[in-house]
Amino acid sequence: MTVENLRAVPHLTTTLTGPLLQLERRLLDMQTQIEVWFRREWQKTPAPFYSSVDVRNAGFKVAPVDTNLFPAGFNNLNPAFHALCIHAVQTAIERYCSYAVRVLIVAESHTRNLYYLDNIATLRDIIHRAGLDVRVAMLPDALNAPQDVALPSGRTLHVEPLQRNGDTVGVANFVPCLVLLNNDLSSGRPSILENISQAIAPPLALGWSTRLKSTHFMHYGNVAAEFARMVDIDPWLIDPLFSQCGEINFMKREGEECLQGNVDNLFHAIQAKYDEYGIDKKPFVIVKADAGTYGMAIMTVRDPAEMSTLNRKQRTRMSAMKGGQDVTKVIIQEGVYTFETWGPQQAVAEPVVYMIDRFVVGGFYRIHKEKGTDENLNSPGMEFEPLAFAEPCCNPDSQQGPDANPNRFYAYGVIGRLAALAAAREIAAQEQVPTAQQTA
Repeated sequence: MTVENLRAVPHLTTTLTGPLLQLERRLLDMQTQIEVWFRREWQKTPAPFYSSVDVRNAGFKVAPVDTNLFPAGFNNLNPAFHALCIHAVQTAIERYCSYAVRVLIVAESHTRNLYYLDNIATLRDIIHRAGLDVRVAMLPDALNAPQDVALPSGRTLHVEPLQRNGDTVGVANFVPCLVLLNNDLSSGRPSILENISQAIAPPLALGWSTRLKSTHFMHYGNVAAEFARMVDIDPWLIDPLFSQCGEINFMKREGEECLQGNVDNLFHAIQAKYDEYGIDKKPFVIVKADAGTYGMAIMTVRDPAEMSTLNRKQRTRMSAMKGGQDVTKVIIQEGVYTFETWGPQQAVAEPVVYMIDRFVVGGFYRIHKEKGTDENLNSPGMEFEPLAFAEPCCNPDSQQGPDANPNRFYAYGVIGRLAALAAAREIAAQEQVPTAQQTA
């Protein structure tokens, strides 16, 4: 690792490192027990094919704030860790279909975002290097003929329209064993993918048209509590508090009373924990769509009174998510500060941990020069630093202090795996629920 690359690692700037350093030291001391625990849990509940986890490091707690089952930033990973990705893909494929030789990636139904397509090209190359024949498709309503797309990386991505024949899907002269979704299904479950005989990952039920973040964080809360008992820590140090209420309509101002009450209660709960740990910071909460991604329909609330004075612009921004879908439910989540900064401008940064199957395969930092420590960084103007993880998240060094890069990254890897385990339980629970087609 060069000196230049080592400089690419953001720094933790807060002095409130006592509880977190104690937590990191505890994780290092308990590494053997932690790894045994994870192995047992993965045997009970297999990991998702892949996932990414947004982590916030407040200096006094480190916690996930979002878990994505359709990760779209493989082009931002350090290429040095692609060998880890290849090994993890081989393990994941064996679980879905041990005889697999063909994988079809179903990408998002757009071609304007070339950096997203660069992500697809990177994922394609990783799967190919894992020894598999791989092609890329889009839903037929978005693409009616094969297309070659020139990418910023200098590569070319060949994309074909998805076709269906009986109970199988594929592209011309190519029928895969595994259909790998990188389309988050925000617009709904495509009929072309319903009731196919091939393995499909993630399951259709985990698309953003049906999946709820509150359900995921309910599972995460259970996982965090079990883990905390095992390592003897306060689960709050790794778990953001949250609440959720019923239907809401921001434009019609319906459901506001429930929302305001939940925001107020969460502020009091966060303040109680801050008082317990002597944290001299103001609590804040994040209100965001309970389904969806791309950083849409999300707002920072620094005072409960703000919820009764939302202007029309704020209501409009909160009323719709990706694809123009209406926001009808929100999750009210404890705001977790990020005190990591990047570069001479001290731009705010947050780590994003990437996993394939049960393996941490790297990560990067999301950086935003225009945002504060209590704001959402997944918004226009964000940048990515692929060299930030100078060491794999699974390779701690107990001879160094908790603040050493590989050890801090080990803590992030633990948090990432806890979130992936919660997602695994979320998938298992969904698979036990009959679909409308099965009950018809």
